Amino acid sequence: MKEKDGPQIVVGLDIGTTKIALLVGYLNEHGKLEIMGHAKTPSLGVKKGVVANIEKTIESILTVKEETEDMSSVNINVVNVGIAGQHIKSLQHRGSIIRENTETEIQQSDIDHLIENMYKLVMAPGEEIIHVIPQEYIVDGESGIKDPVGMAGVSLEANFHIITGKITAARNIEKCVSRSNLVMTDMVLEPIASSMAVLSEEEKEAGVALVDIGGGTTDIAIFQDGIIRHSAVIPFGGDIITEDVKEGCSILKNQAELLKVKHGSALDAQVKEEIYISIPGLKGRPHKEISMKNLAKIIQARMDEIIEFVEYEIKNSGYEKKLIAGIVLTGGGSQLKNIAQLFQFRTGREARIGFPAEHLSANVPKELHSPMYSTGIGLVLNGFNALNAGKSNNKIPNQGKVQGGGFIKKLFNKGMNFFDEDIS
Repeated sequence: MKEKDGPQIVVGLDIGTTKIALLVGYLNEHGKLEIMGHAKTPSLGVKKGVVANIEKTIESILTVKEETEDMSSVNINVVNVGIAGQHIKSLQHRGSIIRENTETEIQQSDIDHLIENMYKLVMAPGEEIIHVIPQEYIVDGESGIKDPVGMAGVSLEANFHIITGKITAARNIEKCVSRSNLVMTDMVLEPIASSMAVLSEEEKEAGVALVDIGGGTTDIAIFQDGIIRHSAVIPFGGDIITEDVKEGCSILKNQAELLKVKHGSALDAQVKEEIYISIPGLKGRPHKEISMKNLAKIIQARMDEIIEFVEYEIKNSGYEKKLIAGIVLTGGGSQLKNIAQLFQFRTGREARIGFPAEHLSANVPKELHSPMYSTGIGLVLNGFNALNAGKSNNKIPNQGKVQGGGFIKKLFNKGMNFFDEDIS
């Protein structure tokens, strides 16, 4: 867009098991993300990352759309959407083409042709390809090539990491988005989006396992040499821990969630025996005393199980010995106290919590620095990457339109500190 029209706007829609979040933003002159508006609402129509009730999901999307438009003064038209769920699978495949014009150097069009061929692979009934990610290229039998553009060669091959999902799951997401009067420009695997928000290029180069602990699932993405090498979905997340607390302490689900978030610990060794929390009883019944030690044991038991699955996927990837940067935890479930320490004890690898703050400007509200927004922020960043690469949406260059045209001017006149006071 021309400068007088304001900056390029990108919108990310995170349809999760526990929440649906919408963020609209643009990149400032320093390359940092400015969030013009955001909203989240409980996700009532999604189970384990998959749309289970279309009407309730549409209602939630419309709620966050209205709130975000009011906050940002932007008419939101187009969104980048995340996809997750237990139905997501990955496989490795090698593809090849014989170039017709061998007199010229290998062009980007040759690579695009090779990738497009991968999308034509025959999948199991009911499945479709979501992402095709090149691992390395082979030119005339010479392997280990990262970028073959400019090379001479007749035969062009590549090893691909292919991510698939159920057609019905993808179509239900598309249906919810379109019936919310939005156009979906891209569907991105959620751990790939999260990785853009919380992983550094150095970590991806060195080798790192991203573990995104959501409400319904835990998503894993393993990077090495700057490329995603393995992806997997574990059918357990924060919700099942809440259920464990509910059953183990004999309390209501909302009480269990609050107890987990405010007082829960993933490491029972760090909790003293004599500390108790008082929970209101049901009508006419006395308060219930919950042992913090017992609470931590319940949480740790389930986290140990999730960690076992994570370790299995790391070993299954073949990159067990190559993860120099260890493990990065993100997502709402990563906010559990002592969770990074538990991962370190159980896996013997370094672990840290991944926050999306590095890519955000100083003006962005602190609440968006939380790991629960990693996917949403990553979806916005992915949108900008796609635009810069010229791969996304030439027909609709801007994903939102500023109402009246005065809002952006006010932002720049105020030195970008537009969350500090009301400028309406």
